[in-house]
Amino acid sequence: MLYHAYELQRSWLNSASTFASIGVEMLNNPANPINYVGPMGYMNIGPIAASALEVFAHATATYGKPAWGIEDVEVAGKPYPVIEATVVNKPFGDLKEFYRENLPEDAPSLLVVAPMSGHYATLLRGTVERMLQNYRVFVTDWADAKTVPMHEGDFDLDDYVDYVIAYLEHIGPGANVMAVCQPSVPVFAAIAIMNRDKHPCTPKTLTMMGGPIDTRCSPTSVNDLAMERPIEWFRHNVIATVPMQYRGAGRRVYPGFMQLAGFMSMNLGNHMMSHYEMFKHLTVGDDESAQATKDFYDEYRSVCDMTAEFYLQTVEEVFQAHSLPNGTFVHRGKRVDLGDITETALLAIEGERDDISGLGQTKAALDLTPGLPERKKRYYMAEGAGHYGIFNGSKWRGKIAPVVEEFIGIHG
Repeated sequence: MLYHAYELQRSWLNSASTFASIGVEMLNNPANPINYVGPMGYMNIGPIAASALEVFAHATATYGKPAWGIEDVEVAGKPYPVIEATVVNKPFGDLKEFYRENLPEDAPSLLVVAPMSGHYATLLRGTVERMLQNYRVFVTDWADAKTVPMHEGDFDLDDYVDYVIAYLEHIGPGANVMAVCQPSVPVFAAIAIMNRDKHPCTPKTLTMMGGPIDTRCSPTSVNDLAMERPIEWFRHNVIATVPMQYRGAGRRVYPGFMQLAGFMSMNLGNHMMSHYEMFKHLTVGDDESAQATKDFYDEYRSVCDMTAEFYLQTVEEVFQAHSLPNGTFVHRGKRVDLGDITETALLAIEGERDDISGLGQTKAALDLTPGLPERKKRYYMAEGAGHYGIFNGSKWRGKIAPVVEEFIGIHG
């Protein structure tokens, strides 16, 4: 019933959003006589009412999967067209390739592993754009679980690890990997497996950004929530069945709207202020600033579902049992030993103000790899950066990306 209740609410809000959008057009139309008489004209209420309706319409609209929309990238002041292609197609996630024209043939390859945590991979658009300057970039474009038919089977942590290895096999030897947030754990495990097996496509470097490697370090509210309740509570309270109108009808999922509600409630005051600021920008005609806020929330509110088995395993293994740092993480029946990592250089990046993956959670990876020489390990803490700031925005472009490039340049 959870999913059906959401769909009913979404239908109502879509109608309200549409009516609000119509109201905005009417109030902004100079030919509308109501704008020149009564309170609308004498008190100039029209623009204020139109701005309020526009904020409401934007906040209640439904957002699908955003387009990547990377048409060109600027290098040394000159724009170069960007080519986008799907090079591997799998039921639960494609592998996208991006490269710019005139990129040197010997340019290194970088696999960016996007989170499977309720948002689409396009949330990393800024990350991809920056790295496209000097790298051939591959991105894991995870599927919305509600669109995957039941006959495709399940998708859990074991499958996630297998997908990462398969993607690296497609890219070939000598690649570099960047795991952003949640995938740090399964990618770390995949790298350990490939080092253990002396896999020819073992990556040269692994950069982990804001990853929950050991959530016992500086636990955040996200970590506390996972620890306070048994796994059965999550199974019975946040897992829903996909309704009949979707291709994945009947699949058990952790809905994206639940994840979004959780993220919004964590910083509700900040989100309310952001919308109030957008309202003020609209009333004074500062469309550029208002559009910047709209663009952020267009992406932020675009959410997708995760399979129930993947979500529940992640809660249990990563946040409750701490399997990876405890040495009890198992893949396909075999224990994953992080001590097997002897070749892949590791870079751990954390944000000073990260309220999702606290300080020390990603850095813990460096202490869990005794077989890797210290010269192949590096830690960087981004001052003043929050969780999203470490892979998006000015701090990422200006300070963090150069650190990643330098590290890959040395070890890649």
